[in-house]
Amino acid sequence: MYLNHSVTAVGFWLGTLLPIAYVPVILAGIDSIGRLSLLIALLAVHALALVVGHDYAGSRSR
Repeated sequence: MYLNHSVTAVGFWLGTLLPIAYVPVILAGIDSIGRLSLLIALLAVHALALVVGHDYAGSRSR
């Protein structure tokens, strides 16, 4: 149970904070296949983090 809660918490916080990483990538410009791949990878990790962290109990108001 503890591992499941930890993975969910990490997924929630990663999904919450990962958009900060988009800013430098977009500001640097998407002018190469490497940067496009980086942006697509960030989007994929973000989507996965949102799915994993969806049931995080700390995100619900009481």
